[in-house]
Amino acid sequence: MKNIILTGMPGCGKSTVGVVLAKTLGMRFIDTDLIIQQEQHDVLQHLIERFGVKRFEEMEEEALLSVMETEDTVIATGGSAVFCERGMNFLKQTGVCVYLEVPCDELKRRLSNIRTRGIAAAKGMTIEDIFNERSPYYEKYADIRIDCRDMHIEEITEIIAKRMNDEKSK
Repeated sequence: MKNIILTGMPGCGKSTVGVVLAKTLGMRFIDTDLIIQQEQHDVLQHLIERFGVKRFEEMEEEALLSVMETEDTVIATGGSAVFCERGMNFLKQTGVCVYLEVPCDELKRRLSNIRTRGIAAAKGMTIEDIFNERSPYYEKYADIRIDCRDMHIEEITEIIAKRMNDEKSK
């Protein structure tokens, strides 16, 4: 099976869905945020504060380009990975990009820790600002869009698994 690349806003469920999806489909799981943390020996928020958004996005692109598994892997990308054109194009060559869409108002409920979560954004940006800036990029790279509004992890996983099985049988 091709790789499944999960994109979407922070708080949309990429990492959680990714783990459950990998278990459901018998695939490997990689979280590119964790690659960055492991390589840099620090949490995302500290890295953004120390190096700034621009350098963090370079780290993010390096993490995307480091994913060498060519099949059978669910890859949860960081929320700002879609700004890394070279990295996203590299990943898309290996699989299907799934955009987990969550409305902005629901994200605001989920993201109570925007200042400590490790979200790469300019100082003073609100969740709405980040949402509006990133949404066109998520749409640009999406092969499949899943409306995750009011859905549980298991429902989202089931929809993606079915879509992937449909793609496989084409």
